[in-house]
Amino acid sequence: MASEKNQKLPVFNSSFKDEEENHKKGSTSSSSSSSAMTNKKGAYAAISYMVSAVLLVLFNKAALSSYQFPYANVITLFQMLSSLALLYVMKFWKIISFTVEPQSISNNKNPATLVPLKTLVYTLPLAISYLLYMLVTMESVRAINVPMYTTLRRTTVAFTMIVEYFLSGNSHSYSVIGSVGIILLGAFIAGARDLSFDTYGYAVVFVANICTAVYLASIARIGKSSGLNTFGLMWSNGIICGPILLFWTLISGDLRQMISFPHLFSLGFQVVMLLSCVMAFLINYCVFWNTTLNSALTQTICGNLKDLLTIGLGWLLFGGLPFDLLNVVGQSLGFLGSCLYAYCKLRGK
Repeated sequence: MASEKNQKLPVFNSSFKDEEENHKKGSTSSSSSSSAMTNKKGAYAAISYMVSAVLLVLFNKAALSSYQFPYANVITLFQMLSSLALLYVMKFWKIISFTVEPQSISNNKNPATLVPLKTLVYTLPLAISYLLYMLVTMESVRAINVPMYTTLRRTTVAFTMIVEYFLSGNSHSYSVIGSVGIILLGAFIAGARDLSFDTYGYAVVFVANICTAVYLASIARIGKSSGLNTFGLMWSNGIICGPILLFWTLISGDLRQMISFPHLFSLGFQVVMLLSCVMAFLINYCVFWNTTLNSALTQTICGNLKDLLTIGLGWLLFGGLPFDLLNVVGQSLGFLGSCLYAYCKLRGK
């Protein structure tokens, strides 16, 4: 019964296990079926990530810009604490498991035994890269308008390819490299005549791109060998990074100064913060799920595909970027490159 309950929510590791079993059995039909199932799960993971990513950017931007909440680290802390609380409750009620293999009934009776210390130490590099990714990304959202944020974030794909090669030795076909080149060309064209150019904002976004690439590559390398599933990795990240971030917000005075924020008890601001925390949990889940089920590069490309909707909503809700033909051409090239990449991956190129 416990093992059945633990499978209510999808975790990425099951597909890999199915593929290994089918390979051992030597069944061609079973392998084809498993591949089809994996493709479906990969598509679900990619779409789920794109939807949650669009909503998270908009809710974070609403809190940081519309309500002018100046404490980005506090938002990150609230998101992290909310995720930990939700994970613990779901683990306590045996809705989820933290490990690849279904836990025994005896282990599930004690939900306080969540992740062994040895495993936490093993995932420490992943957690540190996650913390940097969260902090720098939040700052980059505040430092630049939404349309140009999404445009510059597309260059993450180049950083991801480089980091993947050095960490995992992954290489890519010429067709994939060509589609990535189109994405980069589109990003440069889109930003060529940005009238709201901000040196600091652009620099922060590129640092965020590097942190994102390292984080995604770490998921692909450490996540699969840690023995933890999606939820277990999320718990490890939170339990390691949460105290660090709490200490940082305390010594920086952000938590103390937050008390005097004029919109703190505003219903609209509280709803935005709540939705931001919910979407942060969902996007973390989808990032782990998509990156491990597919790849770090695919995860980055998914981020590019969702940008078209983000840019449109950003223009409508927040503004900040004058209409420019070059920008439209660049956005279109970026979208085209992302679609070509998806086509190449579907064709197995």
